[in-house]
Amino acid sequence: MEQKILIVEDNVVLSQLQKEWLERAGYEVATAMSEPAARKLVRRGDFGLVLSDVRLPEGNGIALLEWLNKENIRVAFVVMTDYASFPDAVRAIKLGAKDYLPKPVHKERLLELACGLLKPLSVVREEKVILCRTSPKAKDVERLALLAAPSDISVMITGANGTGKESVAQSIHQNSDRRDQPFIAINCGGIPGELAASLFFGHVKGAFTGADSDRKGYFEQADGGTLFLDEVGTLPLELQAMLLRVLQEHAYIPLGSTRERTADVRILSATNEDLLQAIAEGRFREDLYHRLCEFELHQPSLAECPEDILPFAEFFRERYSKEYRKDTEGFTDDCKELLLGYSWSGNVRELKNRIKRAVIVSQQELLSIEDLGFDKETAVDIRQKNPEGIVKLKDEQRELEQIKLALEKTGNNITQASGLLGISRQALYAKLKKYRLR
Repeated sequence: MEQKILIVEDNVVLSQLQKEWLERAGYEVATAMSEPAARKLVRRGDFGLVLSDVRLPEGNGIALLEWLNKENIRVAFVVMTDYASFPDAVRAIKLGAKDYLPKPVHKERLLELACGLLKPLSVVREEKVILCRTSPKAKDVERLALLAAPSDISVMITGANGTGKESVAQSIHQNSDRRDQPFIAINCGGIPGELAASLFFGHVKGAFTGADSDRKGYFEQADGGTLFLDEVGTLPLELQAMLLRVLQEHAYIPLGSTRERTADVRILSATNEDLLQAIAEGRFREDLYHRLCEFELHQPSLAECPEDILPFAEFFRERYSKEYRKDTEGFTDDCKELLLGYSWSGNVRELKNRIKRAVIVSQQELLSIEDLGFDKETAVDIRQKNPEGIVKLKDEQRELEQIKLALEKTGNNITQASGLLGISRQALYAKLKKYRLR
C-alpha cells in the first residue's frame, strides 16, 4: 500500500495543520476542499488513506466513500466528524470506512491512526515520548512497569485525568517482546454502542445493511501487539461480556462470519474512576475487572510529585520550541516560581498545554508568566497561596551556584569539588545530572 494520504477538508487552516503533522511524520500528503476535487486527485494518485470531513461545500464525505466503493477503488477511508454529524460516522463505518476521527482532531490520534492503517515508514517514529519523571513516586511506577513489561500479564493503570497513563502503557509495550508489533490505543469513552462490536472485532462483507466490504477490528489491527483500553470503565455492559469471552478463550468471531479467529493480543487498560464502586453499582463486571487488573499501577498526580514540574516544563519547552521553530532558552525566575506554586489540577496535560501556548506567543528567549496565559492578579494569588514552591526554587538556585563555584575552583575535578561541597562523588554526579551540567 502506498504511503500517500489525501485530506478532504474545506477548512484551510485545519487542512494545512493536519498536512504539516503528517508530512513531519514522513508521509506524502495532498489536500482537496470538495468531493469533486477529491475524486480527481484519487483518479490521478495512488493513495493509501483518505481522511475526509463529512460536510463539504460541494458534495460530502459519505458520497465520496460510496463513489470509491462503486469504482472499486481500494483505499483506507476515515471520516472526520463532530458530534452533530455523528450519525454520518456510523453510516460511514457501515459502508466500509476503517475508522472515524472526532473533531477537533488531535495530532497524537491522527498519527497513531495513520501508522496503524498504512505500512510504517522507516522515517516514521512513535510520536509519543515516554517521559522520565524524577520523583520517588513516579520512579516507583516506572520500576514496577519495567518489571511487568516482559510478561503478558494484564496491567490496569489508575490515576486522575492528564497524569500520563498512556505513557506508562507505551513504556510497558516498548519494553516487552511485542515492541515491534502494533500498539493500538482506544478511547473507550468515545465508542458508540451501535458500532462497538464492529470496531473491536471487525465485520465481513454483507454482515449488515451497508457493510459493502470487510473491516478489520481493533483486535486484528493489534495482532501480535498491545491493545490499550483507555477509560475502560465507560465500556457498555454488552461489550464487557464480549471482551471477557475474548480474554478467556483468546478468540473472537467478526460480525457476519462463522470463522473463529485467534486473538494474540496483550491487554493494557486505564481508568480514572473507582471500578470497585462501579462493580458495586452494577456498571462494571467483576469477572472482567479481575481479568484486566492482574497487575495494578497507580500513576500519581503532578501535585503529589512537585519535583517533576520543572523537568516536565523544560521537556515541553524544548519539544515545542523545536516543533514551532522558536529560539527559547528557558524560563524567568518568576515563571519558575509560578510553575512550582500552581496546583495543576489538569496534571501533565494542563502543564503541557500551558508550555505550548507560552512557546507559541513568546517573543523572548525566556518564557514569562504572561506567556503562560496567567493574568497578574492570578499569578500573585498563586504565589501567595503556595510559598513552598518558591522556597524550593530558591534552595535549588543556591545549590546550583555552589556546585558551579566548586567546579570552577577545582577545574572540574569531581573528587575535589565533592570534597569542597561535603558530599560524595556519587551524590555530586546525581546533582550534575539533575541540573543538566556537563
